[in-house]
This record gives sequence, structure tokens and C-alpha cells, in this order.
Amino acid sequence: MILTVTPNPSLDRTYEVPSLDRGEVIRATGERMDPGGKGVNVSRAVAAAGRRTVAVLPLGGAPGALVADLLDAQGIEVARVTVAGATRSNIALAEADGVLTKINAPGPELSAAERELLLETVHAQSADASWIACCGSLPRGLAPSWYAALVARAHAAGARIALDTSGPALLAALRERPDVVKPNAEELAEAVGRPLATVGDAVKAAEELREMGAAAVLASLGADGQLLVNASGTWFGTARVDAVRSNVGAGDSSLAGFLIAGGHGPEALASAVAHGAAAVQLPGSVMPTPGDLDPAAVTVTAEVPADRALREPVS
Repeated sequence: MILTVTPNPSLDRTYEVPSLDRGEVIRATGERMDPGGKGVNVSRAVAAAGRRTVAVLPLGGAPGALVADLLDAQGIEVARVTVAGATRSNIALAEADGVLTKINAPGPELSAAERELLLETVHAQSADASWIACCGSLPRGLAPSWYAALVARAHAAGARIALDTSGPALLAALRERPDVVKPNAEELAEAVGRPLATVGDAVKAAEELREMGAAAVLASLGADGQLLVNASGTWFGTARVDAVRSNVGAGDSSLAGFLIAGGHGPEALASAVAHGAAAVQLPGSVMPTPGDLDPAAVTVTAEVPADRALREPVS
């Protein structure tokens, strides 16, 4: 079982519109409603792969109830932490030319009691977990050190932690030595405080995160591929993608693929790359099933092309 923790989940409403014209009445041509949040997406990807997952979520109000109902309909167990504030509702406007405009709400502010209950719920649910994936931004009321406290408690209980967050929360948690962290290129550059122009730059940044405390770094470099850096070595993975339809949740799908395959070594990296590549070829935030994967399109090598320029360098 893979346990996911999403401290700031959301109810995501997506409206399809011909074009976005400020000040005008815009009539949507389609709409959909999905449970949102990075950890929620990891659970959705794990469930799509036919594996058991439990999602720990602070939920409140009518939007929170809808999130729980939507996840239940997808066969995902929800360990609900009831909070006083209403779960945030996010809006996405998808234009016909593929441009996506998102409006993300801040979410509720958690009280001291709710913060502690969230930690206790993770502990209570972690006994059967092969991995705990802690993902996303922190809501109001949770200090950057909250993830660090979660990692420390999980390790004390013998659990393995995968962490996907950024900024001060990531840097604070590194002191507690998470088993794997999963930054994208921008988050990696932010963590080390300098731009990334080549694959080699990304490798050096990942090595620095390991020096700060991460046991392993799984770094998403967008269209350039993915890196895995751990105590055993460094590997670089890419996949052939015929057509990109949506990159929403692709990184979360990659993390799910990595953990499903054991969360260690080049085989797990290959699974991460396959899941990410499949996700970007599906519409919206649809997560890939085993039938969507194309392992033959994936290449993983220990011969990292350090001098290769990133197609989307991070300044």
C-alpha cells in the first residue's frame, strides 16, 4: 500500500472555453470536476495501476465532501481529517488552442489541533504502507518545518518517505533525511540558488540536495527527461512521446510509477519515465493505466549527457 499525504487538497473545476477574453461573458463548451492536489494525483495514479492506496487529507465543508466522494468513486480510500475551514476550490480555464489558465485558492488555515491531528492520522495509517508520499504546498497554519516533523515521525516508526514539495518546506525537511525527494527543474534550481542550463547542472544540483540530507533525488526535467541520483550512482531516463496532450499531473504520475516499482534504482526510474510519458499523452489530469504504458519507448542509462543543453533552461 502507498500512503499519500496532501496537506492542501482541492476541488478542481475545469472549464473549456473557445478563448479567454477579459471583461466578456464567456460560455464554456465543456466542464469537469476532479479531486486535486499533488498527493491526490499520486493516489489516483497508484489506483489506476491497480494498486492499493490510502489518501490522508484535511477536508472541510461541501468542497471537502465532494473531494472524498470523487476519490471513493475511483476506488481510493480516504483517511479524512475534518477541519473547520472549507477545502479550496481551484478553477482552470482551458482554451481551444491548448493554453491553460489556472486560479488556485489559498485554502483553509489549519489550527494547532488540526495540525497535530493530521500528523497523528498519518502515523495511524502508516503501519501497512510500503511508502509514504508527502506532496504539495503547505496550507496556512502549517510552518515550513511541518514536513520535517512528519519525516522525523515516519522514520521513527520505520516508514519510508518520498517528498515532493519546494522552497523552505523542502529545505527544512532535508535535515530529516527523506528517502527520496522529487523536484522539477525549477524547484531544483530554487533549492540550490542558481540557474540550470544543462543536464550536468541538474546533476550537480541533485548531488547538493543529497549532501543536504536527501537519500535520493528523482528530478523531473520536463521534455528533457528525468534524473535519479542516489548513493549507488546517477541515471538518466528519457522516453519517446508522440504527442503531448496535457502535462497536468505528469510529475505526480512519475512519482507513483517510481514508488510502484520499489522506489530504488534504474528499474524504478524506468517506471517513473514510462508513467510520466504516458500521462502527458492523455487528456486533462487522466492518470495512465498499465495499458497506456510503453516500456519499449523508455531509455535509461548511466551515461549521463552532462553537456546536453536543457530545452527549457531555468534561470
